[in-house]
Amino acid sequence: MVRYGALATLALLATSFSVAHGQQARSPPAAVKDGSEVTPRGARAAHDVKFGEWRKLCFNAAGAKTLCRTQITGTFGTGQTAVRIDLVEREDGTARLQLFLPVGMYLQAGVKLSVDRMEVHRLPYTWCVTNMCIAADVADPKLLEEMDSGKSLSIDAVDTSILTVTTSVPLDRFATVRKGAPALTLDQAIDE
Repeated sequence: MVRYGALATLALLATSFSVAHGQQARSPPAAVKDGSEVTPRGARAAHDVKFGEWRKLCFNAAGAKTLCRTQITGTFGTGQTAVRIDLVEREDGTARLQLFLPVGMYLQAGVKLSVDRMEVHRLPYTWCVTNMCIAADVADPKLLEEMDSGKSLSIDAVDTSILTVTTSVPLDRFATVRKGAPALTLDQAIDE
């Protein structure tokens, strides 16, 4: 185990905020709340996205339950993040799925996910920062089961030109990494 003190505290606070936010009641994506569906004018594939490896990080804060994040990042040739997926799981079994996507997406459409092009799952956009927008919600256990046994996760987002942008994330190591030991554990010790 590695002791990072301030770094672990900062990471834990950021992740805890997102998990606490995820414990709120599920809400349907913005595009579905009023019963309407966004109809894209076309589609394009994001072929130039290169994905790293799935990685699991865990955080132990003194007196708190362990929090683990299984993640993968896809980047464009320029090094800019195209998509990052975080599955944040708490020791008590609650989980939150977060997708980080570049700005320039049509937020009302939300994001559609499907494993091996089967059942579609939706994530609403929840907030944006300077260079990314985050689509997140409580993780659907059925989606997690599909990801554990699937080959690829398709992500469909709608851009501001109302075109569906699609990319596929490899799932071949997802279950092994998710259920395995973390690559790194950050501990926060409180000295009294």
